[in-house]
Amino acid sequence: MTGNTAEAEDLTQEAFLQLFRKISTFRGESAFSTWLHRLAVNVVLMHLRKKGLQQVSLDEMDTSQDEPIKRDYGSDDRRLTGSVDRIGLENAIKDLPPGYRTVFVLHDVEGYEHNEIAEIMDCSVGNSKSQLHKARMKLRERLRQDRGAPAGESLPAGEQVKEA
Repeated sequence: MTGNTAEAEDLTQEAFLQLFRKISTFRGESAFSTWLHRLAVNVVLMHLRKKGLQQVSLDEMDTSQDEPIKRDYGSDDRRLTGSVDRIGLENAIKDLPPGYRTVFVLHDVEGYEHNEIAEIMDCSVGNSKSQLHKARMKLRERLRQDRGAPAGESLPAGEQVKEA
């Protein structure tokens, strides 16, 4: 029902906690397995209901009847700043040399460890670490250039490229 093994395991544990708490409400009018199944399904449905936050597409028009957005002319639109930064980062990643890009995406985006990357790319762990370091250095330099910061000047706090 969740499509995610880790989430399913957590919900299974939650279902058994509910079983422990509510076992006294079992009346015996049906099979115990039927009652347990219903309890588990309800736990999952409640989780999905809580989790189901609405996602808003940037391509669609905002037709909500919420309070109108206050316009401060001459200041940055905070709703778009993250999108612009994300597009800049995606473009910077696309411009990396293929080896750097592959290692960066595998490690910092996909979450692979260096030994796994070395196996996937048929190279040494040291090579993977070196490629990642060089990729991050190139990304920093590119993002500085995009922001108009002089080379060697650090990005503002909170905008550093992640270090391992």
